[in-house]
Order: sequence, then C-alpha cells, then structure tokens
Amino acid sequence: MKIKSIETFSTEFVGFVRVTAEDGSQGWGQVSTYHSDITTQVLHRQVAPWTLGQDTTDLDDLLDIVAEREHKFPGSYLRRSMAGLDTAIWDMRGKQQGKSVAELLGGTPGSIRAYASSMKRDITPKDEAERMKKLRDVHGFDAFKVRAGAEVGRNRDEWPGRTEEIIPTMRRAMGDDAALLIDANSCYSPDRAIEVGHMLQDHGFSHFEEPCPYWELEQTKQVTDALDIDVTGGEQDCDLPTWRRMIDMRAVDIVQPDILYLGGMCRTMRVVRMAQAAGLPVTPHCANMSLVTLFTMHLLRAIPNAGKYLEFSIEGSDYYPWQDGLFVNSPYDIKDGQATVTDAPGWGVEIAPEWLARSQYQISELG
Repeated sequence: MKIKSIETFSTEFVGFVRVTAEDGSQGWGQVSTYHSDITTQVLHRQVAPWTLGQDTTDLDDLLDIVAEREHKFPGSYLRRSMAGLDTAIWDMRGKQQGKSVAELLGGTPGSIRAYASSMKRDITPKDEAERMKKLRDVHGFDAFKVRAGAEVGRNRDEWPGRTEEIIPTMRRAMGDDAALLIDANSCYSPDRAIEVGHMLQDHGFSHFEEPCPYWELEQTKQVTDALDIDVTGGEQDCDLPTWRRMIDMRAVDIVQPDILYLGGMCRTMRVVRMAQAAGLPVTPHCANMSLVTLFTMHLLRAIPNAGKYLEFSIEGSDYYPWQDGLFVNSPYDIKDGQATVTDAPGWGVEIAPEWLARSQYQISELG
C-alpha cells in the first residue's frame, strides 16, 4: 500500500497525523507531544520526501530508509516525527483489516492494570497522599507513582527534605498492600541515588525511575547493581544502538521506552524484542492523555514481556490544559484500577473535529 498524502494538525503541545493511501484508505497517528509544531515541520521536511509514494508493507524498512537518508540528523525530533507516520499507518492497517492494533501485534483487546502517575513536585507530600487516596477510592487504583528530587536537579530536592518526607508519607497513607513507585527524573549522583534507594527499600517501594542523568548509563548501572529495588529508565532514548547497549549492560531492571519519543510502534517493538531476549520487562513511559497512552495500552495487550502496569497520568486540565477536547469520546476510562483496549479497528478513537478545525494544518502529497 503506497502513501498518497501526509497531513498534520498541530499546536505547540500536540500534533495529529493523517495518512492517506493511494486506494483512499486512511489512518490517524500522532507525533510526540511538546514542541509538536516543530516536530510536524520535521515530518514534512525530512520524513515525507522519503515516504510519499512508497510501499508501507515493510514499515520497519521504510523507517530505516528515513533514518539512513537523514543520517546527519540522528536525534529526537526526527524520531518524534517518524512516530506520527508509523502510528498512522498502524491505524490504517487496523481499519483495513477490521482489527485493533493490539490484535495486529498478536494480542487481544481487554483490560490492563494502571498506576496513578503524578507529574507534580510543587505539592506537599501530605497533599499528594490525599489526592492519591481519593483516586484509589474513586477509580480503584492500587499502584501509585510520585516524584523525588528536582528534575535534572544535580542532587537538589524540590525543597529541602521533601524526598525524605514523601517516601514514608506515601506508605503510611496508602497502606501495606499498595504498589509504590517513584521517579527522580535524572536528579541524582550514584551515591545520593543509592542513599535514596535504601530509603525506598525500607518503605517497600518497588520501582525507582531514572535515578541518575539518563544519558549516564554507567551511573545508572551503579545504582541498579547496588539496590534490590527495580531501577528503571529509557523514556528519553530514541537511538536503537543506545537501547542495545543499555540492555546488554543491564543498566536497568525494567525498560521504559516511550513509543512517540522512540519513533513509533515498529521501533518500540524492536526494543521489546531486545528486552525479551534479555529477560527484562517493559513498562513504557506515557505521561499524558494524548494518544501516547492509548498506543501503550495496545502494546501492553500484545507483548509477552509486558510489565506489571500501564502508566496513567492523573493530571487534568489544571496541569495540562492542552489535553482538553482532543477526542470525540475519551478512550481513558479507569474502572477498578483498569484501563481497557476495545476491539474497535485501529486505535479505536476519533479526533474531535472542533479541535482539528482550530489547529495548524499542513499537507505533503504526491505531485
């Protein structure tokens, strides 16, 4: 099936992609969030020229061709734009075959355990625990992630003592049976990360995310080797050789690719297979309510080494106002702590026409 046109609908924060094949078949995808207006420019400038008129049957190879032709630009923006093409083609395939993407990947529709994921650091530990208890009571979450340190903080805390306070506060508030996770967002040196890790272990936390600067794999491995708690990471990484090295050296216990940062479903499946061969679980990063969480839901329903749960952002329009009004019907309904992948073809979601009408539109098409 050859690509006739690639359309984008974008704002600064999110960008949707519609691909049309020569027979009129269409599919919807998304470039990565944040600076999405720039990412869609990259898609039209550096991805469309190599893919328009090309057969999409071997999508892995087509994406490799883009990366090879744009070899002078190996970084994040190119991969974030490739993700828009990839995810739209998966949707188109699902609609053509009458199957969900989860089924195309070899899985089934159904439910997935979700954890409530906080994005906030400017919140007191007491207030954070209170809102988590409310989410538990309303939606049935039994797993919760909070933040430690300051983002890329060079060992600084958001304010002095916050990390030392939030760790025991969460355990007391949520009880012994709750799964507790924490994300340091590249804050710590190995020595400080290990110190925090021991506190986490003492309070029964099970997941310590990105403890050291994510690009310093050797530092992260020091922490992984020193602790019993699962050390996790990988959300920022978009380079497949880096992923191979990270997995081969066992820098982390759980890998966390972000489907849209990495370049789409095909490239994420390559990381999944690497991790599977190494015996490592995959708990992807998906920290907002654009399409990335839906993509991740389909992935987790299909892969044999899926981690324990789906990341589910608890931040609403007060934190991410750009999330409002994206879909005709939201695919994100949590019941008893579970998200659900339906059997609708493709991604099973419709972008809101009102949102599309307000967005910035571009098209690349065959002449």
